[in-house]
Amino acid sequence: MTLANLLAKYSERRARGNRALFNCGQFLTGLLGFMALGAMTLPVATAADLAEIRERGYIIVGVKDNLRPLGFRNAAGQLEGLEIDLARQIAQDILGNAEAITLQPLTNSNRIPALLADEVDLVIARVTATPSRARLVDFSTPYYLDGTTFIARSALTLKDLQQQSIAVLNGSETIAVVRSRFPQARLVGVDSYEAAQELLEANQVSAFAADATVLTGWVQEFPQYYLLPQLVSTAALAVAMPRGLQYEDLRQRVNGAIINWQAQGFLRQSILNWGLPAEGIPALRINLGQETPQRTELAPNL
Repeated sequence: MTLANLLAKYSERRARGNRALFNCGQFLTGLLGFMALGAMTLPVATAADLAEIRERGYIIVGVKDNLRPLGFRNAAGQLEGLEIDLARQIAQDILGNAEAITLQPLTNSNRIPALLADEVDLVIARVTATPSRARLVDFSTPYYLDGTTFIARSALTLKDLQQQSIAVLNGSETIAVVRSRFPQARLVGVDSYEAAQELLEANQVSAFAADATVLTGWVQEFPQYYLLPQLVSTAALAVAMPRGLQYEDLRQRVNGAIINWQAQGFLRQSILNWGLPAEGIPALRINLGQETPQRTELAPNL
């Protein structure tokens, strides 16, 4: 890849006005890297519209591979989880074959960039639909409503937490949610999930607050803990899709598939099968013109 090619790729990206915005900071970082290293290898563009996906014969979906129960590797090293099931079902609905799919593991930091760089066709990797991300990609109707909940060493209720010590991850959005809903609780900041577990085991806190999808995986790995089934905030998880008129058919097929899953009970059953809180099951939404719900706080069920 020459410097001229890199500049040409940048110009081409900017010219695609109906595609997601290209991050100029990313370009400058790549350009500086090119000048420093003298060479640069960019990913091959493979994202496709619906017709191209059908002609290709398989769909490429970005997923998680380290987040039980959404996307993780089992003892045999195979990917499984709720989002893996949904990705395969999309392949079934679009191509008539659940195995006509390439699952591309992604880290949190490269989920949206991978879609913008045309490395994947869709991303189903615990992506919350936020206004800032919606400027870059399109989102499907939600397939799950993640949100803040709690784990403890024994069964308790939200009312029990009102004057207790609660561990929270430093710098997380969870802090504001818990502080708002449990003003009399004492918040204890931790830097990792392991640190929170140590405090729980030492009885230094009564509970640990974090996102339900993460804590569900925790209790599946450590069943001695209790997961509260209630959510005190919600954040929509949705399929991230490329923007542009050429992808309209693909977006309609994905949205139509999710609505069918809801109507037929497939989505609800899949969520429950993977042990996620039932409160996160989204209501059936027929009008796709509605805005995707963003994170909101819910009053505790006292």
